[in-house]
Amino acid sequence: MSKKPYRWSLSVMNEPMVKSEFEMIQPGDGEVVVEVAGCGVCHTDLGYFYDGVRFNHALPLTLGHEISGRVVASGAGAEGWQGKAVLIPAVMPCGVCDLCLSGHGTICRKQQMPGNDIQGGFASHILVPARGLCLVDESKLKAAGLELADISVVADAVTTPYQAAVQAEIQPGDLAIVIGIGGVGGYAVQIAKAMGATVVAIDVDQAKLDNMANYGAALTINAREVQGRDMKKAINAFVKEKGLRETCWKIFECSGSAPGQETAFGLLTYGATLSVVGFTMDKLELRLSNLMAFHARALGNWGCLTELYPAALDLVLDGKIALAPFIEKHPLDEINQVFNAAHGHKLTRRAILVPNK
Repeated sequence: MSKKPYRWSLSVMNEPMVKSEFEMIQPGDGEVVVEVAGCGVCHTDLGYFYDGVRFNHALPLTLGHEISGRVVASGAGAEGWQGKAVLIPAVMPCGVCDLCLSGHGTICRKQQMPGNDIQGGFASHILVPARGLCLVDESKLKAAGLELADISVVADAVTTPYQAAVQAEIQPGDLAIVIGIGGVGGYAVQIAKAMGATVVAIDVDQAKLDNMANYGAALTINAREVQGRDMKKAINAFVKEKGLRETCWKIFECSGSAPGQETAFGLLTYGATLSVVGFTMDKLELRLSNLMAFHARALGNWGCLTELYPAALDLVLDGKIALAPFIEKHPLDEINQVFNAAHGHKLTRRAILVPNK
């Protein structure tokens, strides 16, 4: 590392982030230093910064958990990663506890999440465990017309709905309903389509809906215009027209809003699966007995198992998920302006912050 590493940190709540240089700790056993290529700005980052969502690391804290980059230093046992292009999982489990060994790595009690448990990716470099890193095939990356920074958002915005789709057991011929087609939901639509589902996209932004019709949505519904029972009737009419099942719908709540969650719960039908993908601090009143009466199920979805990352990345590199039309890159030094714009809903694409080289 010829230049001094630097990062943008939140030092005082509700104050702009500040740039500072730091001494990079040499990686220990099983650790690596990654030179950051890009780090996506996630709804969760905004929640930490603006809404008082709790994080685990004491201030000052560098946010950012959608990270791609290149390994520039490696500790004992991780030498094989040296020089490799990688995605850093947004949730990094320990890999050895009972939860990890039983397939529940996303709820590992020793997990490390950049920008929450450890210093995050809005920096030039980051120190992370090597366990769970996702190798990037740079020849496929180039063939897909993408740069390493571009795929940073795969580390959450793509992998999170991918895990939700896997958990929901989407099968060809299923009806998938995605509520909220922003940074995560837009990829949820494409993932469900790639897995063989017919997809209904619901949002309050007509421009997003019109665009999503080009990327996998067979039916779009503006929730400002069609609500409640009328929405369910519209979907049922579509199902009958297309010869799809009127039961066992796969519903993905990606808006991270109380109205979105209320809409999702209202669309439950017999044998439905409701996947809660978006996060909000808001509360709402529900009749949980609907789950019983419909013999439906509701699933949470925290991050994504590291073992699912390669398959999710392949969907992007194989062209089954369009990435480029939904992202835009900004210099990392513009972090405060980008956060303000994202919080004010002034960005039409997911922002990726790129360190100055």
